[in-house]
Amino acid sequence: MRHLIILAKAPRLGRAKRRLAADIGPVEALRFYRANLARTVRRLGRGNRWKCWLFIDDGNACWPEHLPRRRQRRGDLGQRMDAALRSLPPGPVVLIGSDIPGVTPSDIRDAFRQLAGKDAVFGPAADGGYWLVGIAHAKAVTGLFRDVRWSSKHALSDTVRNLSGASTYGLTIERHDVDDGPAYARWRGTVALQLKLDWSSTLRPAETT
Repeated sequence: MRHLIILAKAPRLGRAKRRLAADIGPVEALRFYRANLARTVRRLGRGNRWKCWLFIDDGNACWPEHLPRRRQRRGDLGQRMDAALRSLPPGPVVLIGSDIPGVTPSDIRDAFRQLAGKDAVFGPAADGGYWLVGIAHAKAVTGLFRDVRWSSKHALSDTVRNLSGASTYGLTIERHDVDDGPAYARWRGTVALQLKLDWSSTLRPAETT
């Protein structure tokens, strides 16, 4: 059985996206987070060849009803991810966050394909971190998140450094999380451009033969 974990916070004012909220305001940050979490669950939570789990920081969250939920372990990001990755029934496990726009089922399928022949897989981010991490099984690559400098350009390289010499890993497509004001502005620009392109295509004259 394949497992996909979405690591999330309850979408409540003041709980989610605090660094983003400092730049764009708490209401707008919450609006972005709610919408992106809903899109992520809608795209990845049903109709795919894996079981999707929500690991949340608040055991009282009751959304969405159709997904199994577990509460995150206390600790830093590495401790929470490691506990989640190694807590599920046997099979490869992929974990993503809930603040990465544009994640597709194809991205997740690629990660699982790589885990068929490798011990770990990462989805790199442009800032030196990563938006996806997966392991082939619960006993693979222990100590993966030891001494990682989170929220820095070293996060991915620190994690890869923790792999033992015999361990193998793969990389998926690069994507971007939205953690601060500049990242939010880039995301808004991308959305506006895509809407413009979609609108232009609807106005294009039909081709004649």
